[in-house]
Amino acid sequence: MPQSRPVHYSDAVPEVQEVYDDIKTTRGVNDVNNFWKHIANHPPTLRRTWENVKEAMTSGALDSMFKEMVFVAVSAINGCEYCLRCHTDAARKQGMTDDMLGELLAVVNVASQSNILANGYQIPLDDDLKD
Repeated sequence: MPQSRPVHYSDAVPEVQEVYDDIKTTRGVNDVNNFWKHIANHPPTLRRTWENVKEAMTSGALDSMFKEMVFVAVSAINGCEYCLRCHTDAARKQGMTDDMLGELLAVVNVASQSNILANGYQIPLDDDLKD
């Protein structure tokens, strides 16, 4: 059960409507998704989160699909179904194939297992890995 009620555009304060307008324009959508509608219950968090997303997810040295795939990997590790579904869909719209998703999740699996072993055994860094 949600811990908040969604803030719809018609019920939103002007500060929230402004952020919603920017999201819709930037993403070329008619409405914002539930993530934004729920965090809009705290307008400063909505604005800060949107500005961070806009900055981080814009193509730069890494292309947009790669960034979406990283988001998929982190969401899978963190167990966030909402973000996993949203960003898998976004990556697929940008060209991610089933094979790419399979390889990505295989890497996530191996990295998670390796991290558990390295942390559990408290394995010291090799000399060539130290600063």
